[in-house]
Amino acid sequence: MTETPTIKPGSWRELLGRERLGTATLLAGGVGLYATNEFLTISLLPSTVADIGGQRFYAWVIAVYLVGSVVAAAAVNPLLVKFGPRASYLLTLAIFGVGTLGCALAPNMELLLVARTVQGAAGGMLAGLGYAVINSALPNWLWTRASALVSAMWGVSVIIGPAMGGVFAQFGIWRWAFGTLVILTAGMAALVPGALPARQHSDEPSTLPRVPVWSLLLLGAAALAISVAGVQRGAAATFGLLALAAVVVAVFLVVDRRAGATVLPRAAFGPGPLKWMYVTIGLLMAATMVDMYVPLFAQHLAGMVPAAAGFFGAVLAVGWTVSEIVSASASRTGTIVRLVAAAPVVMAVGLALGALVLGEGLRWPLMTVWAVGLFIAGAGVGMAWPHLSAWIMGAVEDPVEAGTAAAAINTVQLICGAFGAGLAGVVVNLTHGGDAAAARWLFIVFAVLAAVGLAASYRASRER
Repeated sequence: MTETPTIKPGSWRELLGRERLGTATLLAGGVGLYATNEFLTISLLPSTVADIGGQRFYAWVIAVYLVGSVVAAAAVNPLLVKFGPRASYLLTLAIFGVGTLGCALAPNMELLLVARTVQGAAGGMLAGLGYAVINSALPNWLWTRASALVSAMWGVSVIIGPAMGGVFAQFGIWRWAFGTLVILTAGMAALVPGALPARQHSDEPSTLPRVPVWSLLLLGAAALAISVAGVQRGAAATFGLLALAAVVVAVFLVVDRRAGATVLPRAAFGPGPLKWMYVTIGLLMAATMVDMYVPLFAQHLAGMVPAAAGFFGAVLAVGWTVSEIVSASASRTGTIVRLVAAAPVVMAVGLALGALVLGEGLRWPLMTVWAVGLFIAGAGVGMAWPHLSAWIMGAVEDPVEAGTAAAAINTVQLICGAFGAGLAGVVVNLTHGGDAAAARWLFIVFAVLAAVGLAASYRASRER
């Protein structure tokens, strides 16, 4: 891969102006629906189980959503090339709406799991389309800002999802939380005809990409192993399943490299920095999963009430979102390269700061330092993410392969996030010495994980 010419990024006014507001809203809204639904469901589950039963399937409500998301996200590009952005979004939104309506009406846990699987599959497609459609619906000088807007929806959803779920659960109307998502989905579908082109490219490809069946099956198996690992109580079983999932992912890489239909673009297996861009994104995403346990430790170590601890857990996401918006405005090539290269170190510093102050009986001065560390860790992700996404989208010239490269961003994000969540569970379960020791070791391990990303981020940015 050769270096692409530097393109001066467009302004936020260009992206969010009247001409492109519908497109930007749709791309960001799809990711927002997926992410909000994930966090909302977690906060609704206690009320849901109390109403329809199925306590033994509690963890599987999240697990089937993850498996469906990972598998479906890998099929984004074939769908996009075959049907075009407009029809792909309408079809995916329709399936998501049906799955969400099924969740709202489910009379028992078994049917709720079926609806959640449909939801997860369509949600994974929506999240993947959010990246894959950027390079066909928007000019290339807006890719960086559009990527920042799309991925910032994860940070926004961390706040909106739990808050929205908590309100509906408080009033005992958990079904209406899903009903509200159905209404939002219908509203987004109404934007599609005027916001997206019918076809992805002016000229249709001579051959349509096939669905990567074997790759999808392997990714699904890896996601299933990770999901089962997340519901195990024994550390040995959890670690073993995570190791099995890692082996399956390694097999996936071998199969995907040789297959006729692939999830990752072929350029990712050749010389050049593309593979290192994916590795950087994957390691950064995995390291953010330290945030899963922040609300728990905030309650146990600082005595926070659950609601306050939940919002404290959003500090990392806020740092990610703010950093993305600021970083996306950078236009000098040298500045962008340094931002990407330094991102893992910045994240590691933030996590290490948390490890230094965590302990029993946290008071507000140390809590403030912890919050600053979480914000810095989030900023480390955000400062690199929009530029890495734009680099990946422009890394290959073939239109079909470019779509594959863009869609793979979400697949890598999902599978690495799942591994990070599993690793966090292993560290906490293996730690002895109480909550303070568990929190300290969790932040140390994930600081090291983030720092390892420096080698990848340097390789990713070196040829820019």
